[in-house]
Amino acid sequence: MAVPKRRKSKSKSRMRWAHEAIGVPNLRPCPKCGAYTMPHRVCAECGHYKNVLVIEKKVKISD
Repeated sequence: MAVPKRRKSKSKSRMRWAHEAIGVPNLRPCPKCGAYTMPHRVCAECGHYKNVLVIEKKVKISD
């Protein structure tokens, strides 16, 4: 079985994982209310998806 002859340096091992960083989320404005949401997801603010109401927003009742 093949075994590495020399130990990999810190810089070489860190270079290998350099592309694994978490990027900025891809946000788009909702066409209905303008709140920023992920594409192809229901808007959390207004509950619309492709200008169709999917989820009705909950309303708190104060006593």
